[in-house]
Amino acid sequence: MAPRINLPPLTRSLLASLIILTILNAVLRPQGDWVSTIEKPITGIGEGVPYLAIVPGVSIIYPWVFLLATLVEQNVFGLLITGLTIFYGGRYLERAWSSREFTKFMLFVAMIPNLLTFLIYIFVFVITKTDSAVTTTISGGIAIQAAFLVSFKQLVPEHTVAIAKGLIRMRVKHFPAIFLLANTISGVIFGTETAALLAWFGFFTAWIYLRFYRTSPSLSSAATGDGSVIRGDASDTFAFAYFFPEPIHTPIAKLGDQVYNILITLKLCSPFSAEDVNAGNEQAMARAEGGLPSLMNPNGRGGRGGGRREEAERRRALALKALDQRLHAAANRGGAQAPAAPVAAHMLGETNYSPERHDERLGGE
Repeated sequence: MAPRINLPPLTRSLLASLIILTILNAVLRPQGDWVSTIEKPITGIGEGVPYLAIVPGVSIIYPWVFLLATLVEQNVFGLLITGLTIFYGGRYLERAWSSREFTKFMLFVAMIPNLLTFLIYIFVFVITKTDSAVTTTISGGIAIQAAFLVSFKQLVPEHTVAIAKGLIRMRVKHFPAIFLLANTISGVIFGTETAALLAWFGFFTAWIYLRFYRTSPSLSSAATGDGSVIRGDASDTFAFAYFFPEPIHTPIAKLGDQVYNILITLKLCSPFSAEDVNAGNEQAMARAEGGLPSLMNPNGRGGRGGGRREEAERRRALALKALDQRLHAAANRGGAQAPAAPVAAHMLGETNYSPERHDERLGGE
């Protein structure tokens, strides 16, 4: 008897919509645009149907495409990659967050990157009068792929994924930067700038939403049942600079601080207090200690035994390092308390912790 695949409701709906909309786009595509897909059925790209995919010069009269276009692929390769992303990533996140929270997240990361990419092409057309800017097809799941990687970075940053039978081992926290780098290089060399824009906008949309706006039950709520929640994720491990290699943490953190202070001045987000940062670190450690479903087996519980203990130790070390830095800074100021906004700005990205060295130290004990 074949094993039964149990998918949460939204993930199941997304997969079905992806397949149906992609087939409709292929069938309804103008006949002349079948040439590239016939010659290259796996990677060939034709013009998208303007009421299913976004074509900047036409699709403005079909506003629903800013949501649907994310689930419209132009070739078999894109359909396969996005399908696997939704199958594994969607069921993982929907079970970790709940269907309601996953729905809100998907609405943000599906529509906002599409809309921003559309505006970029309209701006290019206004400046350059280049016809290709308004006939380019904007569609596909690149944005949600980037957004899912950001989510995994928040939930299981220290989990290690083995590739090619263990020859390549990489932690989940490195995936977003690699994904962005690959799409940026591809955009420059192969002219896939649409995918690069969607990848970056998907990354920023997911991080901003999870960092500042998404609400989740607090630890005290789980213990007392009082229904209290925390907004965003102020933990050190989810700082913006921490998505990138350690040597460039400092310049990225400084840039992030400037942008963050501007957003606070414009009242687009609220500053993190020291209590917010501590609560975020506690939540991060609780996720490591409690375990989360495995990416490949979300019905079970991941991170058991030694793997879960190692991840918990890494997160404790990060939290203790951040606490030590704040205490040291306070001592240097003579015990004066820093304003809330600068503290929060500092916590946006600055950290120099290296889990690899920490693992080696643990292994030697």
